[in-house]
Amino acid sequence: MATFAPGHLHIQRAALQPGDFSYDLKIDYEVVQDPKEGTSMQFTLHGDINHKAFSEVFTLPKDLAFNFASEAFHLAVKHGIPKNADLRTMHGYYDKMFEDVRAQLHAKSGDPVKPEHLE
Repeated sequence: MATFAPGHLHIQRAALQPGDFSYDLKIDYEVVQDPKEGTSMQFTLHGDINHKAFSEVFTLPKDLAFNFASEAFHLAVKHGIPKNADLRTMHGYYDKMFEDVRAQLHAKSGDPVKPEHLE
């Protein structure tokens, strides 16, 4: 199950068999002004994986904010989601979130990426 509202994505999965994994994850996000990077997007990933609660906050500069799914997945793996978990069924919700992040940051296709962010 998944739900999306601007600034918030909620995804859930129940374990279907013994040895399977479950999660109840929420990603909240908002535009912030980072002293070093300027306009940025702050994400809070929180919820539980296999009934173990966690919360992580990460901030991505405007030009890297669209990489939120990769960053969130790495944090979810850190907290117990298997590295081979297939979250592609949530793709439509990520697309909605991507468009909302773009709108909130007033970003458009072709905006430059800072070269130092590519290192």
